[in-house]
Amino acid sequence: MMQSHIDFALATPEILLLVFGLAILLIDAVSTHPSRKPTFVLALLALGVVTVVSLLQWNSGTVGRTFNGLYVADNLSHLLKVASYIAVAVTLIYGRIYAQERDMLRGGELYVLTLMALLGQMVMISAGNLISVYLGLELMSLALYALIALRRDDVVATEAAMKYFVLGALASGFLLYGMSMVYGATGQLDIVEISKVIAAGQHENMALVFGIVFLVAGLAFKLGAVPFHMWVPDVYQGSPTAVTLILGAAPKLAAFAITLRLLVEGLHALAADWQPMLMILAILSLAIGNLTAIAQTNFKRMLAYSTISHVGFVLLGLMSGAVAGNPDASVNAYGASLFYMLIYVLTTLGTFGMVLLLSRQGFECEQIDDLKGLNRRSPWHAALLLLLMFSLTGIPPMVGFYAKLAVLQVLIEAGYVWLAVVAVMFSLIGAFYYLRVVKVVYFDEPAADAGKITAPSSHHGVLSVNGALILVLGILPGGLMALCVHAIQTSLGL
Repeated sequence: MMQSHIDFALATPEILLLVFGLAILLIDAVSTHPSRKPTFVLALLALGVVTVVSLLQWNSGTVGRTFNGLYVADNLSHLLKVASYIAVAVTLIYGRIYAQERDMLRGGELYVLTLMALLGQMVMISAGNLISVYLGLELMSLALYALIALRRDDVVATEAAMKYFVLGALASGFLLYGMSMVYGATGQLDIVEISKVIAAGQHENMALVFGIVFLVAGLAFKLGAVPFHMWVPDVYQGSPTAVTLILGAAPKLAAFAITLRLLVEGLHALAADWQPMLMILAILSLAIGNLTAIAQTNFKRMLAYSTISHVGFVLLGLMSGAVAGNPDASVNAYGASLFYMLIYVLTTLGTFGMVLLLSRQGFECEQIDDLKGLNRRSPWHAALLLLLMFSLTGIPPMVGFYAKLAVLQVLIEAGYVWLAVVAVMFSLIGAFYYLRVVKVVYFDEPAADAGKITAPSSHHGVLSVNGALILVLGILPGGLMALCVHAIQTSLGL
């Protein structure tokens, strides 16, 4: 039986973020001095406050369900929310000067929409019901559509927003149709109740299997898996780089969260039906992502295809958990997948942070050739980019190596040695385009008009910490991996 009482304390982070977002909107509306608006400081303050509140809840063991089961607070939600707050805060620090130079801060829309997108992600992460999954998804998506089109006079950005909107609406339709079929087959909207109905064998099997197909298609679009990846390279390339980072980091955590909630928590008893679909999506994503990235000369577009290949690794971890022989093996597999997603977001933040650093007024660092001779311009930033590229490649001792190794281990334990070999082969192909970037940075001559690298100390400092974490977590990954496994074990009822 679901709880009938409402406990607002569980949803304190969401309430606070909404209040801060409305405050920024109000200040922006009444302020007559655009240059003096404290919107950036307020946005960071909002993120700092909700981070502290979530950490306190996490530390005190605050768990529970409220709003009649629509909202869930557990260790998984605490972990992913804290990671999302940090990712968004880092994104705002990286993107501030970029947005300022391109006149994107005339109003407070950038910060308000970013916080509203984050609020949607928080709802998705804590969703305990099909309705709250969809509401969170739409809140996040609508804010992202507007962010991409924030520069209304930029034809490329507007086109990217339209593509994302049209394809996003299609994917939302898939997801909603799948949810309606799951509801029709089980008579339940609550995710835990759905799993109980399936376990008791009281569901309509044919309708439920069809519903799973549409659910997986909608989730694959939000994750950017092949063949639902069409939007990723165009939107990454067309969006202003600061918005590309908003789109490419924290939302991936929310999409991963609803994948866990729906497939693992709600439909784990039917893993035999959705596991083969994830396997096909994973193999296609690894193949298309890595092979197509080789042909790219645009750095943002190359990173978009590399994102698709990394999603393939995440899906490999999920499908390994679905076929694992015992609950402990399943927990380890899902934990490895969660660890991989967190590391992907950390590395993406650093990589796009470097692109934002090198972009300046009147110049977009978008082509791989724009990185030529970076080592001569700034050895420190060249070294940071080297760490990031090595981590994405999976070269030890960077954390990307351990993330790939963890997924390959659970694949082998699940009996998919051939699939692990395929994943390694495509990773070797991926090494080509990552190491090409390193070659350009260290061995090519810089362009004659390459300007001096200038950015606020906050940007330099956060970027340096970002790069250091790539190395430190690679040497000492045990703590974060243990957090991931514990979050899975205590939250998904496995």
